[in-house]
Amino acid sequence: YFVLINCGANVDLLEILQPEEDTFFFVCDSHRPINVVNVYNDTQIKLLVKQDDDLDVPAYDDIFRDEEDEEEDSENESDGSEPLEKRRRFEEEVIERTMKRRQRREWEARRREILFDYEQYEYHGTSSAMVMFDLAWMMSKDLNDMLWWAIVGLTDQWVQDKITQMKYVTDIGILQRHVSRHNHRNEDEENSLSIDCMRIAFEYDLRLALYQHWSLYESLCNTSYTSASLKLWSVQGQKRLQEFLADMGLPLKQVKQKFNSMDMSLKENLREMIEESANKFGMKDLRVQTFSIHFGFKNKFSASDIVYATTSLMENIEKEGPETTNFIKALDSLSRSNLDKLHQGLDLAKKQLRAIQQTVASCICTNLVISQGPFLYCSLMEGTPDVKLFSKPVSLCLLSKYLLKSFVCSTKNKRCKLLPLVMAAPRDVEQGTVIMVGIPPETESSDKKNFFGRAFEKAAESTNSRTLHNHFELSVIELKTEDRSKFLDALISLLS
Repeated sequence: YFVLINCGANVDLLEILQPEEDTFFFVCDSHRPINVVNVYNDTQIKLLVKQDDDLDVPAYDDIFRDEEDEEEDSENESDGSEPLEKRRRFEEEVIERTMKRRQRREWEARRREILFDYEQYEYHGTSSAMVMFDLAWMMSKDLNDMLWWAIVGLTDQWVQDKITQMKYVTDIGILQRHVSRHNHRNEDEENSLSIDCMRIAFEYDLRLALYQHWSLYESLCNTSYTSASLKLWSVQGQKRLQEFLADMGLPLKQVKQKFNSMDMSLKENLREMIEESANKFGMKDLRVQTFSIHFGFKNKFSASDIVYATTSLMENIEKEGPETTNFIKALDSLSRSNLDKLHQGLDLAKKQLRAIQQTVASCICTNLVISQGPFLYCSLMEGTPDVKLFSKPVSLCLLSKYLLKSFVCSTKNKRCKLLPLVMAAPRDVEQGTVIMVGIPPETESSDKKNFFGRAFEKAAESTNSRTLHNHFELSVIELKTEDRSKFLDALISLLS
């Protein structure tokens, strides 16, 4: 038995100790990495830390419960009749089920305590845009423009996956009543035009990014939901896309040209055709509740179009003046008098979505997503195509969510399907910094709780890593490239 205490630098235990087989190492009070690689396979290594180094970050199993355990419970409960000769076995199963229920109650109690402690790090649901509109409405000063901005704020939360589907649908219902109040239309011809040449309408639309300002083919290829469902990064996925288009009866010539240029006969029933074929290919959530806005007769935009456009303008990497220039442009694009800015944002958004899907395909095909134990990890290297686009927080978050969704669809490892993802990309090469984001697991029952904000703070504190926490998202940080290795080691220890 060897005990190594207070290691101040990299230490190679093999060179010092020259161990035999079945050797136990106990490494205490170590704040720097210790080289314990190439140890015999049956050698056991244990890392001990001081009591005051407990960083109070919950373990993965305290927050996320594997679905397999729940399935086993339900299967056991459905088995209600056993032969008499197996009565003893049946009684043992009853006891086992009782123990599992008790363990689950204890797990839920621990989880509730942890969630209560971490509430300050989470979204509480309602967007600030909706709060401001409610205040204006209570003061009888609400306008149609304010209502549209509230819709854009809610849609931004949904596009960036910050709220649950149930919360989104509930808030849509609230806003729908205001839309009916502000955008009523009379039967007579005199009032057939929308009020003040601006009208907001509720509708069921397709879950396809920018498809009305793009080609249908490009939108299908660069939308996260369809790309992940069809696995378009593979040859087989491309074949499924062709089969999907053939099932709808849409010729490629029509699908690959601009949506506005498609035959009217095809566009009239396009949504119904796509939804029917999508159900056959396992895409049952392709239809979504949303709002659209009409400016006069020509211009029509959906709420998600505005979200993608303003986000792209805000994080445009082409410098055209002071740091506030991008913010002013994004703000101007929300005004109906600056449609040129909005169209510029739509072009930037198309470029961003293409870059995201190409990067996702590259990461999956080259196996860049690796398991680090309690979470998945992916790092973009300098020189990767379009890597500068992902030096911005929202763009990197979108890439991370799209990558995790696609990875879950591609992997056969059930454990990986329940893991969160940490992703890193170069931030500033000259200053030697990287930007890092952590996102929760991609599960249908996910409550969108993200605990990486506090975990990042504790990991940086324990390793004295040089980090910067100046983003709206606490789960997005900047840190020095040299500190990334020890930072990740600390994060793994915290969440293990």
